[in-house]
Amino acid sequence: QVQLVESGGGLVQAGGSLRLSCTASGLTFAGYTMGWFRQAPGKEREGVLCITWRGGITYYADSVKGRFTISRDNAKNTLYLQMNNLKPEDTAIYYCAADRKYYGENDCRGTFNYWGQGTQVTVSS
Repeated sequence: QVQLVESGGGLVQAGGSLRLSCTASGLTFAGYTMGWFRQAPGKEREGVLCITWRGGITYYADSVKGRFTISRDNAKNTLYLQMNNLKPEDTAIYYCAADRKYYGENDCRGTFNYWGQGTQVTVSS
C-alpha cells in the first residue's frame, strides 16, 4: 500500500519561508518521479515542481521560479519543497504526488498515480 504524507504547512507572513516534507511508504522511492502540486480556493489544481529519480527538475509553475526549490532524499523516502519569499498568491493546499517509473525513465512526463492528503499553506499579507 502506497502512502504519501505531507507535513510542514502552516501560516506565514508574506516574505517568509516554509519547508514542506512528504514522507513515502509502501514504495521503492527511488523508482518514482515525485511532484508537488497545489490547489488554491476556487481554483484548479496546478503543478508546482517535479523531480525525477536522478534529480532532474521540471518547473510546472513559472510563478515559483527563484523562490521554490524541490529536492529529495531517497535514503529517507522523503520529498521536500523549500518555499522562500512567500506571497499571498501561494496560499493553497499543497499535495505530494508520485509517478511510478517502471522502466527507469528519468523524466517528469506521465501520470501521477499516488497522492498525499495535502497540507495547508496560508500566506498573510
